[in-house]
Amino acid sequence: MPKVALYCRLSVEDGTGEESESIRNQRMMLIAYAQKKGWELYDIYEDEDYSGLREDRPSFCRMIEDAKKKKFHIILCKTQSRFTRSAATAEHYLHEKFPLWGIRFVTVVDGVDTANKENKKARQINSLVNEWYCEELSENIRSVLRKKMELGQFLGNYAPYGYEKDLNDRHHLVILEEEAKVVQYIFKLYLSGLSCKKVADKLTFENIPTPSQKKQRRGQDMGRKPSVRWGAGTIRKILTNPVYIGHMVQGKEQKISFKSTKTMEVPKQHWVVVKNTHAPILSEKMFEKVQKTMESNRRGARGQRV
Repeated sequence: MPKVALYCRLSVEDGTGEESESIRNQRMMLIAYAQKKGWELYDIYEDEDYSGLREDRPSFCRMIEDAKKKKFHIILCKTQSRFTRSAATAEHYLHEKFPLWGIRFVTVVDGVDTANKENKKARQINSLVNEWYCEELSENIRSVLRKKMELGQFLGNYAPYGYEKDLNDRHHLVILEEEAKVVQYIFKLYLSGLSCKKVADKLTFENIPTPSQKKQRRGQDMGRKPSVRWGAGTIRKILTNPVYIGHMVQGKEQKISFKSTKTMEVPKQHWVVVKNTHAPILSEKMFEKVQKTMESNRRGARGQRV
């Protein structure tokens, strides 16, 4: 009796809201199909909230490793897009690796079966359609996000230091008074003649919690241990951020392509700048004075203050 591995996947790209697309229902469908075929269930591999373009899905990778070791004979999915939405990945496994490993790939809904050589072209067409879908979806999402930026809506995962997301509107920023006082203090220290490094050292010496420490205390998971020392880079970032005079500047980076999670910098002329979107922490006069001072220091004594 052939052993079968069931693979289920769901992500936001599949967001139809239909119950039939849920992991649970995919699993039930595949189990019923395998039982009907008389296949022995080896294992069920499931990835939730992972794009079909990603190859680093935990359960997907585990399944591929098991396939290499020939622990089962068949991989069963609801559709080919559950396995992958990448044409290159589909070609690599369905038509190269799986035949080499003796693995048969079958889907329930779109009738893919690598044991049937006659539907190879259908599998390749499926791959292209799945990839086109992701590309179009990516463009649509980018367009929607761009529109939200142009409306002055904050789209970051975390609010900038000195602010928090409005409880009634997560796209609007409101001032955190305690942190706002530190922001004002940073600007005053810099204008008093201290370099970014010396400002950072002073804040650390005075035991003022760093931005990452404050996030941790609010229960925000940064994915790393919070820094206990202020850095010159953090100070410089605060000193040059127009958010502190009530302006929203977004769209500084964008993904290299819809297939990649890597980003690249966007030229400054293409940034999205919307003024007066939230309450300022600083006056424009103080902010501009700091920008001029920083520029003067860059020209006059590079590396000594900035």
